[in-house]
Amino acid sequence: MKIIYISHPHQLSKKELPNTVLALGYFDGVHKGHQSVINEAINIASHHQFSSAVMTFDPHPSVVLANGRKKVDLLTTIEEKAAIIEELGIDILYIVTFNEEFANLLPQEFVDDYIIGLNVKHVVAGFDFSYGRLGKGTMETLPFHSRGEFEQTTIEKQTHGETKISSTLIRQLINNGQIAEVYNLLGRYFTHTGKVVHGDKRGRTIGFPTANLDVKEGYITPPVGVYAVRVCVSSIWYFGVCNIGFKPTFHKDKKVPTIEVHIFDFDESIYDQEITIEWHTRIRSEKKFANVAELVKQINEDRDETKLYFEKMSHETCFLR
Repeated sequence: MKIIYISHPHQLSKKELPNTVLALGYFDGVHKGHQSVINEAINIASHHQFSSAVMTFDPHPSVVLANGRKKVDLLTTIEEKAAIIEELGIDILYIVTFNEEFANLLPQEFVDDYIIGLNVKHVVAGFDFSYGRLGKGTMETLPFHSRGEFEQTTIEKQTHGETKISSTLIRQLINNGQIAEVYNLLGRYFTHTGKVVHGDKRGRTIGFPTANLDVKEGYITPPVGVYAVRVCVSSIWYFGVCNIGFKPTFHKDKKVPTIEVHIFDFDESIYDQEITIEWHTRIRSEKKFANVAELVKQINEDRDETKLYFEKMSHETCFLR
């Protein structure tokens, strides 16, 4: 997949670009609804022997439109989004810098410069996609703005059961600790990728060494608690138990929660390496223990519960990579 970064006004030449079917959207999380849009673009492109493309934006439009006053907890970093889109089989990914100048484009200007100007022959987007200043352009106005240069396909609301699949709903589930329910909306397990940083190294002294994960700012994390997880280190997957919290047994006034994972059957130094945590289910809330012995007892119980969870999963599904 070719990644093309665009800042307005772009200098790309229509004549040098292939005939393209373009999926439009922000696609945070690249959930099942987004996948319907992207896969339809791929299918249409294959039928016409065109190139398939996705256009997304960075940063999140609402951050710019709110002049930085709004905080958005993203489901995927731009790098993770690109990796997922590549796995779906897209040929070209356009990442457009979303700034005030770009946001102020009239709907017709956006279509002229970023659809017709990129040699797009067919646009695919969700029913609620909007474009141009104040979101005045919609899928209903797109045929008018197309100047007859391209066709369009609108993907209707995608649901799980009777529930609309949306990034907002997925964020709500994560914020509520309902990690297990996210899988059905994403079509995969929710993950975090980050660098292993130095912690207080207390886990090793009590027999449970942990890796502390540094997660990028603006990226959503589950609430405080203990979780059953899988961990990818150097392309190898391990089981583990992860704690997000303030470690009240040892800290009274800690203000920022840490993410630390105890990886089963693993004893290597991985400081400064990137690892991926795959969240499966929430085991319990964070507790304060009277002493270290009580903490160790609870960690052993957490580990046993996590192992039972994955044993059950291995019998019921084929989730293992």
